[in-house]
Amino acid sequence: MRLVVTGRQGQLARALLERGEAAGVEILALGRPELNLAVPASIASALAAARPDIVVSAAAYTAVDAAEDEPDLAFLVNERGAGEVAAAAASLGVPVVHLSTDYVFAGAGDAPHAESAPTAPASIYGASKLAGEAAVRAANPRHVILRTAWVYSPFSRNFVRTMLRLAENGEEIAVIDDQWGNPTSAFDLADAVLAVAARWRTAPESFAAGTYHLAGAGEASWCELAREIFALSAKAGGPAAAVRAIAGAEYPQKAARPKNSRLDCRLFAKTFGYAAPPWRESLRKVVERLVAETGERV
Repeated sequence: MRLVVTGRQGQLARALLERGEAAGVEILALGRPELNLAVPASIASALAAARPDIVVSAAAYTAVDAAEDEPDLAFLVNERGAGEVAAAAASLGVPVVHLSTDYVFAGAGDAPHAESAPTAPASIYGASKLAGEAAVRAANPRHVILRTAWVYSPFSRNFVRTMLRLAENGEEIAVIDDQWGNPTSAFDLADAVLAVAARWRTAPESFAAGTYHLAGAGEASWCELAREIFALSAKAGGPAAAVRAIAGAEYPQKAARPKNSRLDCRLFAKTFGYAAPPWRESLRKVVERLVAETGERV
């Protein structure tokens, strides 16, 4: 089985490349220049040449604050680009797994959001991703839209790597303590995608198209997550720092962030037989790997 994922340097693509072999799935990651979501004409030919059995639409415009100044580009990539990927998969007769985000929700309340919860994005990024979901649904009936949150990994830019880099300065770090979510390892997200692919491979007649949530088990604030990162790093012999809790209002950002990013993931577990592990367990593996890989810049 060949799984083609868009976004060659993305966290999910790199995690899939590591996980795919053990699952008996060939992973092919596509990116620029041959596939560029900002150039929609490049998409169909690139995917056709890759000959996928299933497509994972992971590439996106993810610069949350910059999107406030570049709404046209954000919508070009996250709405039209996503729709073109789904349409290209449909033309090849294969399903698409499209990655979306907790930012489609306003973030009210303190209960986990179910898939059926009302969407009300408070940022251009969130609005563009929600529009992308609609474009995917319209373009390919064989779709799984997978909303996730707070993704981290040993790769690329993410909160875990940023915290460890800042800790090298030995200074106290101020971290927001009134935004809550489910920290999610890219490896757990990759395992979820592979569970979807396995369903398509073994039982295509029961492939359950729809919208699902997948995130790490358990919740944390950004501040709690930072403290756990440093505790795990120190235990592994890596950098650590003191953390000072602050309110989101003390760290102004151009784009609004959801205060409640908690996602209810029970539907995915029931449908595809996979649930992500507790977030502290997955975080430990990533932090220990980053500390051990002393030749890699955090």
